[in-house]
Amino acid sequence: MTSTLYVGNLPWNTTPEDIDVFFGQYGEVIGSRIITDRESGRSRGFGFVEVADEDAERMALDLNGKEFGGRPLTVNEAKPK
Repeated sequence: MTSTLYVGNLPWNTTPEDIDVFFGQYGEVIGSRIITDRESGRSRGFGFVEVADEDAERMALDLNGKEFGGRPLTVNEAKPK
């Protein structure tokens, strides 16, 4: 099973690959996506990371507030739509 983590306060130039590498140091990453503005295509500064269930809680605790690209991340379990 997998869980989805919300990741906020991302630097504007962050790519999904950057997130995969960074989060991959802390557990199994299934995939990631960065939310972009529909009109400009620019990053909106947040995204989602799909991780293995057994790693989700620990990753959220370990990475919340951790610096990434000079900015402190906001990481928590994503809420369903």
